[in-house]
Amino acid sequence: MSLVYSEEQQLLADTAAEFLMAKSPATAQRKLRDEGAAVGFDAALWREMVDMGWSAIPFPEALGGLEFGCKGLGAVFEQIGRNLSASPLLSSIVLAGSVIELAGSEAQQAEWMAALIGGDKRIALAVDETPRHDPAAVALRAERAGDGYVLTGAKAFVADGVGADAFSVAARTDGQPGEQGGISLFIVAADAPGVQVSPMKTLDSRNHATLVLNEVRVGAAALLGAEGEGFAALDAALDRGRVCLAAELLGATQSLFDTTVEYLKTRVQFDVPIGSFQALQHRAAWCYAHLQLARSAVMAGLAAMDDPALDAAARARTASLAKWKAGDAAHRISREAVQMHGGMGVTDELDVGLFLKRIRVAQASLGDGDFHVQRYGDLSLVEA
Repeated sequence: MSLVYSEEQQLLADTAAEFLMAKSPATAQRKLRDEGAAVGFDAALWREMVDMGWSAIPFPEALGGLEFGCKGLGAVFEQIGRNLSASPLLSSIVLAGSVIELAGSEAQQAEWMAALIGGDKRIALAVDETPRHDPAAVALRAERAGDGYVLTGAKAFVADGVGADAFSVAARTDGQPGEQGGISLFIVAADAPGVQVSPMKTLDSRNHATLVLNEVRVGAAALLGAEGEGFAALDAALDRGRVCLAAELLGATQSLFDTTVEYLKTRVQFDVPIGSFQALQHRAAWCYAHLQLARSAVMAGLAAMDDPALDAAARARTASLAKWKAGDAAHRISREAVQMHGGMGVTDELDVGLFLKRIRVAQASLGDGDFHVQRYGDLSLVEA
């Protein structure tokens, strides 16, 4: 398992860095926030990302993809984190696209994959129903009705749900909340009768929505995979999303660290740069150590997603380790960044606050530290 990017992956990272610094720096996110953009991203920028092939990176060539793997995606997401660039790459491509790739029939893949990769359609994955991520806690019901189903319930924190063309919905066809069995996956059109989408305000000013399904009727063709057996595909897709989000966290944390080190070199107090104070040097070294540990965990997580020799449990453990450590390092270093910048660190004048807000939301998305520590332990016990 390589913990560094290959030459091709590094080239992709360099290209992404150059493109995003020019087209979507942190100031662009500030502009989107101030304008109150409903979809939370620049549609023209998303079209350029699609034209550059980013939406095709993770999928096999048979589905129209580039088959460049999660490691290739990670190279892009790290640069997305460094620049706070907003796009539906995670929600529509990594999460919803992976669900269709892993669970969809040939007909469903033919209907949706080209549209997703081409940027013509967007699908948002609707899983969580409470503020805390838990894909097994699905309570939204899908009852059989004739040759189809009726879906009733609500989903919260649906990433990029506003403006989505459809939703990939995790619903319960059997069992009780907390059980992995009995969860089924459905494609629900956003304009279907009974579908209500409401925007949610979040700390990072991104596109999140509440999805309410009020006796929404779908045909049998809307079911992805076998009834009641959707959890494995859902969890695998979530793990891809978790490692990509971990890579974004890594990039955002690296950017905060670099900004803070530069501030320590240039901020003068008592006629000397504050970076000459030994106490601050120790704190910066502590941050650097945690950042490198996070990088190793994230690279291992990305590599694990692409390794066919690993079983599902091993990939899941590595994904949880990556998401936990990336979030842990981001939490530690973002606090230090604010403190070392002093009072300026909490003002809107600096980009530090924008990074802090995005990091806090990304930490909680797809499972916070507590969730992934518990998951890693449970998976390790099963393996033992």
